[in-house]
Amino acid sequence: MAEAEIGVIGLGVMGANLALNIADNGYHVAVYNRTTSRTEAFAASAGALSERITACATLEDFVAAIRPPRPVIIMVKAGEAVDEQIAALTPLMQANDIIIDAGNANFRDTMRRFEALEGSGLTFIGMGVSGGEEGARHGPSIMVGGAETAWKRVEPVLTAISAKYRGEPCAAWLGENGAGHFVKTIHNGIEYADMQMIAEVYGVMRDHLMMDAPTIAAVFSAWSTGPLDSYLIDITAEVLKVHDAATGRPIVDIIVDAAGQKGTGRWSAIESQMMGVPATAIEAAVAARSLSAMRAERARAEKAFGLPAQQGRRNGQEVIADLESALLAGKIAAYAQGFAVMAAASREFGWNLPMQTIARIWRAGCIIRSRFLGEIATAFGTDPDVPNLTLAPAFSKMILDTDAGLRRIVSEAALNGLPVPALSSALAYFDTYRRARGTANLIQAQRDFFGAHGFARLDADGEHHGPWGGQG
Repeated sequence: MAEAEIGVIGLGVMGANLALNIADNGYHVAVYNRTTSRTEAFAASAGALSERITACATLEDFVAAIRPPRPVIIMVKAGEAVDEQIAALTPLMQANDIIIDAGNANFRDTMRRFEALEGSGLTFIGMGVSGGEEGARHGPSIMVGGAETAWKRVEPVLTAISAKYRGEPCAAWLGENGAGHFVKTIHNGIEYADMQMIAEVYGVMRDHLMMDAPTIAAVFSAWSTGPLDSYLIDITAEVLKVHDAATGRPIVDIIVDAAGQKGTGRWSAIESQMMGVPATAIEAAVAARSLSAMRAERARAEKAFGLPAQQGRRNGQEVIADLESALLAGKIAAYAQGFAVMAAASREFGWNLPMQTIARIWRAGCIIRSRFLGEIATAFGTDPDVPNLTLAPAFSKMILDTDAGLRRIVSEAALNGLPVPALSSALAYFDTYRRARGTANLIQAQRDFFGAHGFARLDADGEHHGPWGGQG
C-alpha cells in the first residue's frame, strides 16, 4: 500500500537534505536515486527519520510508493538530466500527478517543459529553491511557478518545509509556467552582484588599507549590526576569521582567486539584455567572475604593465565609513536592477509577479536574505507600481545619504588601480538614471549618419533625418 505523501528524486546534497526536511516536518517521503548505493546510504543515515522515509530501488517502486495524486520533486542537475527524468517518469504516472523541477533550471527550459507535458494529464511546477545545503535541510526560500491549482495541492508541504520569517513561510506561488525559476534566476543575479561588491570592499581594505583578514573580519562583524545586516555579510565575517590548520594563515589568504559560476548569474545578465533593462551591477559581477578565471593571463599582464603607483591614503576609519556607504549604495543598485528586470519579464510573459511577496519570501532561507528586504517589501506595499526601487522615498533617501561615500570610494579605487567594477557600475547607473538630459542624442545622430535610422526632435513630432553631407 502506498504510504508516501510526496517523493524526491535525486539524493545529492540538496535532494537528500530536502527529503530529510520533508520527513522532519511530519510528511512521509519516498526517495529514489539512479545510483542505488546512494539511496541505501541515505536511508541508513536517516536515523529516527527513517520511519517516514521509503527508499526505493527502482523508479517503478518509487512511483508506486506515493499516494495518488502524486507530487514528485526532481532535484537533479539542470539540463538534459531533467528532461531524461521527466521522460522516464511520464509513462509511470497518472493523470493529475505533479512533477516538480526544483533544480536551478533555465526558465525557458521550464516553459518548454510545460508545453511538452500539455495534454498528458500531468501537471508541472518549476520551483526555485534558495538557501544551499543548510536551507534545504532546515528551511529554504521557495519560489513556485505553474498553475495556481497545482500550487494549492502542494502548498501545505512546501510552506511547512520553507524558512520562516517571524512565523511567516518563505514560500509562495509567483505566477504561471516559468515564473518561479525566473525569479530564482534574478535572485542569483543579485547574489552575484552582492558577493562581488563585498569582495571589492574587501579588496580595498586588503590592498589599499593593508588590513589583515582578522581585522577586516571585525569590520564586517560591526557592519552586520547596521543597515548592511545580511547573511552574506555574516558569513564574510566568519570566513575571514578562520585560520588554516596546515599553515596557520587565514584560510582566505590561501584560496585561489578564481570564482566559479554555474550559469544563473549569466542567465540573469542575458535576460536583462534581451528585455532591454539595464542590470549593470549584475553584468559587472558576471564579467568579474570570468576575469577571475583568467589567472595566467592576469599574471602575465601584471608582469607586463605592473600595478599603478599608490596615490596616498586617507584616514583608515574615514575610508571604512565610506566603504560601508558604498556597499549599501551598490546593494540598492543591484536590487533595483533585479526588480526592474523581473517587472519587465512579468509584463512580457503575463505573470503579474507580486514584487512585495518576492521581497517577503527572500527575508529568510535564501542566500541574499537581509534586513534590507523588509524595507523593499514595505516600499512595494506602499507603491506596487513604482517604476524603479530607487524612486521609492526610503531608497531615494538612502541613495542621497550614501552617494558621497560611493563617489569617494570609486574615485579612490580608480586613482590607486583597485578594481571595483560592480561598485563603479552602480555609480554610473545612478549618474545616468538621475540625469534628465543624457548624451544619446549624439548616438542617434551617428546612427542616422551611417544608417539613416532617423531620430526624434525635441521640437517636433515624427521621425526626422539630418542634413548630413548636404543631404536632408
